[in-house]
Amino acid sequence: MADRHGEGPYVDTPLYLRPRADPPLASLLEDQTFLHALVDALGSPLNVLLPEAVAGNAARFRAVYRRHHLAGRVYFAHKANRSSALVRRLAAEDVAAVGVDVASLEELRHALSCGFTGSRIMATGPKDAEFLWLAARVGATVNLDSPGELEQLAGLVRRHGPGRVDVLVRLSGFESASGHGGAGTRMLSRRSRFGTPLREAQTLLSALHHHADVVELTGVAYHLDTTGVEEKARALEQCVLFMDDCRARGLAPRAVDIGGGFGVGYLAEAGEWERWTTALSEAVLGGRPPLTWRGHGYGLRNEGGTVRGTAALYPAHRPTAGPGYLDELLSLPAPVLGRPTATLLLEHLHDLHIEPGRSLVDQCGLSLARMLDVRPADPESGQYLVRLGMNAGDMSLEEHGVLVDPVLLSRGEPEKGDGEPVGVFLTGNLCLEADLITRRLVHLPRLPRVGDLLAFVNTAGYAMDFHAHRAQRQPLARTVAVERRGESWQWCLDEDYWPITPPGGTPA
Repeated sequence: MADRHGEGPYVDTPLYLRPRADPPLASLLEDQTFLHALVDALGSPLNVLLPEAVAGNAARFRAVYRRHHLAGRVYFAHKANRSSALVRRLAAEDVAAVGVDVASLEELRHALSCGFTGSRIMATGPKDAEFLWLAARVGATVNLDSPGELEQLAGLVRRHGPGRVDVLVRLSGFESASGHGGAGTRMLSRRSRFGTPLREAQTLLSALHHHADVVELTGVAYHLDTTGVEEKARALEQCVLFMDDCRARGLAPRAVDIGGGFGVGYLAEAGEWERWTTALSEAVLGGRPPLTWRGHGYGLRNEGGTVRGTAALYPAHRPTAGPGYLDELLSLPAPVLGRPTATLLLEHLHDLHIEPGRSLVDQCGLSLARMLDVRPADPESGQYLVRLGMNAGDMSLEEHGVLVDPVLLSRGEPEKGDGEPVGVFLTGNLCLEADLITRRLVHLPRLPRVGDLLAFVNTAGYAMDFHAHRAQRQPLARTVAVERRGESWQWCLDEDYWPITPPGGTPA
């Protein structure tokens, strides 16, 4: 293959982005016979979940709480996955330690049906009257997104009961320490369409006083759509300072809810991520063959020989993520008061609530797809088109900017001569040019065959069902829960899983 400038052959070495797979997910991937049997029985695509892994992740977050001597609750952000098995498994955890964050009426109904009592439920996000009414009736804590929600909730409770409702207020628009509360301050947290800007919070406090007969302020909350730990530490500190203002006005909030966004490390090796992102810039400039379908740049572009734009990609290799990220945040000195944020919470006797979604289901599942067709992309490239029994809605890692290789699961032993790496474009089962599972050229260790499976690893957070649909009447993926029992794996349908009944077993 000649390079783009005609200066001689270009050596096209495989650029892998191999997934991180920890136990027990790693051992599940090794049992190819079991995974093939599941797809043979239940079809492609198929989602596979490990409920015990979500309990292990909750325990790791709780260990960070103990390290910093903090109380509070880990609320699972339900929107990350539609599974019943995951929610039921978390419902079986310590009542005081684990709850669920629901962002719609149907998520609230689902959480209740899976074993969560109202006192363990946090109602978040934009809310309609029905959502607010049911949350109030079952005793859930309502995380108020706006003054309008407060007015609507107060009206519902006065008309229909059941008495006072616990509420948090979500804040946004946190300012720099140098200008806190003053004129000409510089906004350092990114603009959000959710929450009440901190500069308008005094009006909200007045409304809370006015409605004190039906709502009780139990805390304040924020959620920042950023990986910047310093920005989150600044917001946490300003929430603590705001709670001081609340106490001075006779209110008694006792918890700070810092939302989620603790992240996941998807890739096994940092070097592969660095090589691929460097190669993407080179390809955009024309210095190497394209790495993507039709030269897609993931937000990068070539302007006069200079790379412009910002890559719209999730940092797929993150050395610090999940519980480790929370530990780093709690250890970071606050910008004004100068003490670690965990110390600020302890000094003020505040609880800490968090709402992890993606990070709480890290390593909790994978998505399987059968290969339906393998053919050359064009005669000269040495690349192939592989059509899968799924579409982009069934496995939407790329929709969230996550790039990671699938794992090839052979149907039987590979034939001789199949061992050379090959670049493939993964296409879906819809009759649409845009239905690409990934726009990136994926390198597999050998040319796949019809009937082989691809396993997309770590899809439980926002990827396996967040965008799933029935376009063109293609089937939705079924979901199963699996558990290692002795030397073999046992499974059941997601809706049939209960913590007291192991997959394939009888009630304990």
